Amino acid sequence: MLDRVVVLAPHTDDGELGCGGSIAKFIENGYDVYYVAFSSARQSLPDGYPDDTLVREVKAATKILGIKPENLIIYDYEVRKFSYVRQDILEDLVKLKRELEPDLVFIPSINDLHQDHQTVANEALRAFKEMSILSYELPWNNIAFRTEGFIPLEKRHVDKKMQALREYKSQSHRAYLNEDFIYGLAKARGVQIKKDYAEAFEVVRYVFR
Repeated sequence: MLDRVVVLAPHTDDGELGCGGSIAKFIENGYDVYYVAFSSARQSLPDGYPDDTLVREVKAATKILGIKPENLIIYDYEVRKFSYVRQDILEDLVKLKRELEPDLVFIPSINDLHQDHQTVANEALRAFKEMSILSYELPWNNIAFRTEGFIPLEKRHVDKKMQALREYKSQSHRAYLNEDFIYGLAKARGVQIKKDYAEAFEVVRYVFR
């Protein structure tokens, strides 16, 4: 049984991409889900977008998934420079652990190629090492990804994930926000466990309660 789940997203939209369907399912089942974004990546916005664009988009996206506004936490670390402030990020994570005491933490893969994702994943391992941790899948960043754990989904959960991702209008040019890709990956992971849809995870640590 899970009571409290924490999703760690290096940048706004990473959490929805990696485990948006699972978030929708957990909230439907009454779990308390927190979403923690470490950067709004305003430095990477296309020309013409206001600096707060991704903050507004993540608020809209997480609302669609059912996350309470007070459960959305946004830090302001500069994109692609997380490694320079590794200790600050670790201290934020330790504080989150102390305040939230989650039953399950979602992080990027340790094998994720993006430097910010690597930093969050590695520091999360230090902060939450006594707790259950699953790494979510971002295939465009993963050279290797071990599909060791699965969360079965219904189509309505994938629909809600896609609906949330549509809120990221500033990122609509990204290939990984393509609707066929989102549904296709969920379908492929479902086939692996004889379900219609699923999201796959690397099992970093699982503590039975």
